[in-house]
Amino acid sequence: MNINITARKFRAKDTLTDHINKKIRTLEKYNSNIIDVDVIMSFTHLKDSIKKIEITVNIPGKVLAVSDESDDFRKSTDNAVDKLTRQLKKVKSKVLAKPKVQ
Repeated sequence: MNINITARKFRAKDTLTDHINKKIRTLEKYNSNIIDVDVIMSFTHLKDSIKKIEITVNIPGKVLAVSDESDDFRKSTDNAVDKLTRQLKKVKSKVLAKPKVQ
């Protein structure tokens, strides 16, 4: 799995990128076929300091995308990964529910 982290108009600290990497790696237990993950961090409003994170996951045959906004990048990351977990579980259940062609 290839993880690309982009911080728009600011430099992300190593502790933040490590946290994001750790949370993204937890997605492998729901789908081991993840090709790559793109994470984009940005500020929605500089005055209000609303932080936005967008995560795009490429798996064979599908592209899953989520975004989340909050007052902290770690909180946004956790919420976005929770959303991705639900999507990956749904994709996996659909694949397992398909009848096998013989």
